[in-house]
Amino acid sequence: MKNDQIAGRLEALGNQTRLEIFRLLIRAGDGGANVGTLQRALSVPGSTLTHHITRLVAAGLVSQQRQSREIICRAEYRSMDEIIAYLTAECCLGLDDSEHLAS
Repeated sequence: MKNDQIAGRLEALGNQTRLEIFRLLIRAGDGGANVGTLQRALSVPGSTLTHHITRLVAAGLVSQQRQSREIICRAEYRSMDEIIAYLTAECCLGLDDSEHLAS
C-alpha cells in the first residue's frame, strides 16, 4: 500500500462525522446499515450524510449496494486492515539514526 493511499484514507477518517459513520458500520458488521438508520443514529441532514458517505466511498473505506428501495452501506474491512497493517508494520524496530527521534 502506498503512502498516498493510506493518507487519503486517514484524511477521510479525520472528520468527526465520517469517523462516526465508519464506526457505526464496523459495529453493524457484514450486513451493513441502510442510510436511513445511519441518519437517525447521527441526527444529520440527508445531504450532509450523503456528502460524508461519498467521501468514505471514494477513499475505499465504505461500499454501497442498492437493495430494492434501500441503499445499504458496508465498511470495507480489508481497507481498515490495510491501514492497521501499514501503521504497525515496522512497530518497535527502532531507528538507525537517533536524530530522527522526537525530543
